[in-house]
Amino acid sequence: MLVILLKNLSSRVGIILILALFLSKIGLFRKLVSKENIDIKDKILLSIIFGVFGIIGTYTGIHLQGAIVNSRVIGVFVGGLLGGPLVGILSGIIAGGHRFLIDIGGFTAIACGISTLSEGAMAGLLKKKFENSPYRITFALISGAIAEVIQMIIILLVARPFSEALDLVKIIGIPMIVGNGIGIAAFIAITDSIFKEIENEAVYQAQLTLKIADRTLAYFRKGYNEDTARDTAKIIYDMSKIKAVAFTDTEKILAHVGIGEDHHLVGSTIQTNLTKEALLAKKYVVANTREEIGCNHSNCPLKSAIIVPIKEDDKVIGTLKLYKGQENSITKVDIELALGLAQMFSTQIELSKIDYQRELLSRSELKALQAQINPHFLFNAINTIVSLTRTQPDNARKLLIHLGNYFRTNLQQDIEVVDLYKEIEHINSYIEIEKARFGDKLDIIYDIPENIECKLPPLLLQPIVENAIKHGVLGKIEGGRVEIIARDNGRETKLVVKDDGVGISKEDLECLFKENDNKESIGLKNVNERLRNKYGKEYGLILESEINKGTTATMVIPKF
Repeated sequence: MLVILLKNLSSRVGIILILALFLSKIGLFRKLVSKENIDIKDKILLSIIFGVFGIIGTYTGIHLQGAIVNSRVIGVFVGGLLGGPLVGILSGIIAGGHRFLIDIGGFTAIACGISTLSEGAMAGLLKKKFENSPYRITFALISGAIAEVIQMIIILLVARPFSEALDLVKIIGIPMIVGNGIGIAAFIAITDSIFKEIENEAVYQAQLTLKIADRTLAYFRKGYNEDTARDTAKIIYDMSKIKAVAFTDTEKILAHVGIGEDHHLVGSTIQTNLTKEALLAKKYVVANTREEIGCNHSNCPLKSAIIVPIKEDDKVIGTLKLYKGQENSITKVDIELALGLAQMFSTQIELSKIDYQRELLSRSELKALQAQINPHFLFNAINTIVSLTRTQPDNARKLLIHLGNYFRTNLQQDIEVVDLYKEIEHINSYIEIEKARFGDKLDIIYDIPENIECKLPPLLLQPIVENAIKHGVLGKIEGGRVEIIARDNGRETKLVVKDDGVGISKEDLECLFKENDNKESIGLKNVNERLRNKYGKEYGLILESEINKGTTATMVIPKF
């Protein structure tokens, strides 16, 4: 009897799982399940969906001794695990209330109604533990089986007469505990496949973002105008599945490629209310319908959009707009693509200013150094920030601030000297970006007394620290330590950058400051020449190094 009952119940559970598999392919359900933060409307909708699953589980059940051997708990329990207490309770009320109403006064009607609600609430309370568990399917299997044990206990406590309730539990207990536990685990496996697919889409989109960034890196370096916007929009349009790509400044359209370009004309004033909203609010906005986009053209084919502000020095200078031709078609992945591209374009526009400054400062050796940009450092920093944008948005934001501070300091002009602490702030921005890339391989120690008085030329210490990191500690597999030391000697300030890296051979050390084509020593030579030119030949950079032991760079800054 138990084997037959378990076999029949398994077939009913299979029906629920087939419906779940079908539902997992529907965009609305995928969107609801994959949301990180669902609002009250989403929770109510999820409650209805999983409550209906519970009702289906009731109707597909097996009638036995005045009761129904069913899979009702599967939908309710999964709803609680995915949506939390509110979804678990509401779906339990829907499915449990239905079970009670179709058999008012029945032998197990009240017990089944109470147990369904209890199991939904239990699942909701387990949501956080479920999400944090590395074995989600096993967790769902065990907790679902325990929930069914609780149902059996409730039947024994509530259903009367007790002798009939006991006989019923003996028959249905094991089949329902085993069958529904496995059904809950299988349903969770189906929903986990949704997360996996979305994650794979996000990985693809991140790779696409990097490819687009690589192709467009040179364009906005030439400035933010109609020509660069048009070329960039074409690249995005050709490389993605977006139906239209547009750029605007704060007043007019700079480029529009794709559907709708017949009336979204370059040079015309901004036509959509949504773009004006994004410019005003200084944050991205999403439209899921043509009405939300707000285009005045009656036959506009643009049906949904994500619009992201483009900034320069925290000031909004325009927008990037990605459009689709169907309503409700902007996915989370599309949003991440737009945000990632807008961040990189904002950085590129910042770099266009740097290029302009480079031209202005080319006559001066100091100003030439201020305008120098390491493209590898920049691209590596962008890649690091992009990789953190989805998983660690707060860290990504902090790194963007550090990157902005780093380049802002590089752009400083008409400043002959800066305070030592200002120079350290600049170095710290560089180090934080490098630490995000290399993690525990970098150990940075600041040994700088408080209230030390030292004025020095800007960007004097940073090349030394960069050299210690790149050619010193990162030359070792395990990484190493860099110490930045300052000592006040009365009339002078002694600054030391010390690392325990791979070191420099005596031969290389002797010819380091000689005229040669070694690009890796340009920064050190520049620092040495600036020191000697400003303070005298006796104030040049002093380097001491031993192979496999490290390098010490020392400079003395006089106070006169």
